[in-house]
Amino acid sequence: MQILEGMVAPKFSLKNEKGEFVSLEDFAGKRYVVLFFYPKDSTPSCTTEACDFRNAYTDFADLNAVILGVSADDEKAHKKFIEKHGLPFSLLIDKMHEVSEAYGVWKLKKNFGKEYMGIERTTFLIDPTGTVVKEWRNVRVKGHVEEALHTLKSIANNGE
Repeated sequence: MQILEGMVAPKFSLKNEKGEFVSLEDFAGKRYVVLFFYPKDSTPSCTTEACDFRNAYTDFADLNAVILGVSADDEKAHKKFIEKHGLPFSLLIDKMHEVSEAYGVWKLKKNFGKEYMGIERTTFLIDPTGTVVKEWRNVRVKGHVEEALHTLKSIANNGE
């Protein structure tokens, strides 16, 4: 299934880098959620994307938004990635790719002639009611965080 703008975001509960469960419902009625799915910790594009979110973290927080990253990496890889790059947000572990499948981002990918299943870089902006208000699929990293922040500003300011 593919999640589209205007749909209710699939609920989830995943462990983070500290082994604590984080659920979408934790933010219901309170905050926007910027949920970004990325292929793998410590790879060049994923590092750039995570660091771009890190650099804009305060701007997102000022707009009542929480940032959550999701990949199939384990707790140890997430901890190392967070510590190395000073990431101020949680990274969630989707080892069995159940949440990635629920959001329609677990896809057949091709690289150097090989096919395999993996996460397609995708970001969802979810409002406090749990509705997906914006989605970015097959994200190109350059400029993505700025676009997401601009979109959140527009939506948050229209809601005031």
